[in-house]
Amino acid sequence: MSEKILPDIQASGDKRGIAIDRVGISDLEYPIQVMDAEGNAMPVSAKISMSVHLPHHFKGTHMSRFLEVLSKHEGEVTMRTLPDILHDLKSRLDAESAHIEVGFNYFITKKAPVTGMPAKVRCHCTFIGESNGSKDDFTLRVETPVTTLCPCSKEISARGAHNQRGYVTTEVTPARKEDGSWEFILIEDLVGVAERSGSAPIYSLLKRPDEKHVTEEAYDNPVFVEDVVRNAAAILRDDPRIASFTVKTVNHESIHDHNAFAVVRSSDC
Repeated sequence: MSEKILPDIQASGDKRGIAIDRVGISDLEYPIQVMDAEGNAMPVSAKISMSVHLPHHFKGTHMSRFLEVLSKHEGEVTMRTLPDILHDLKSRLDAESAHIEVGFNYFITKKAPVTGMPAKVRCHCTFIGESNGSKDDFTLRVETPVTTLCPCSKEISARGAHNQRGYVTTEVTPARKEDGSWEFILIEDLVGVAERSGSAPIYSLLKRPDEKHVTEEAYDNPVFVEDVVRNAAAILRDDPRIASFTVKTVNHESIHDHNAFAVVRSSDC
């Protein structure tokens, strides 16, 4: 007895004449591996969104094929492998363009500034890839926590100054090399930019000598939220590996019931 061929409803026609910019899956929790600064594989739990362009004459896309492609590439997911994933999406789904976002927590071992005690610090990262026609684009987004101390509070107060935790989000598009490949940018590179732009870095583990050091470092380097984004933009602007960037800082204010933020784009510099 021959197997019955099931109808492919998604591939059937649609008469409304409306193409869909992006259609796919979102908020998929999935295990992947990323590479750390030493080139070692780091297993992480990622939240993934994948989509393709749908021409006006197709009724729907085949959602299961997104998982088929992801399963094929479930090992390393980096700026080196994202083009292959995007090309497979376009091929499997007969699409002109494909888009993927992979968000995950990345942990960096940091040593306390005086005692050298090591502990992990979390930053949130996102790989964003898009393939449209013959062009592939990649964006790396890294959110880094920093300490900021208010210059105004320091200037006008007889004792101390208020400080807060800030979050610096750097989003960069790598420049192209002569061979067409992207310049390589480490997550740690963008973490370093953010930490140099604030008043002091954030640490998970601090003993009393470390706490004294960090407190005094922040007091000696007061910055407004505007200073943080300008400091970061000045560093990124001078990095030849970076084609374009956006920097956003959000300060979780300690003496106000609101947050403060600032944004700078490379087009502003």
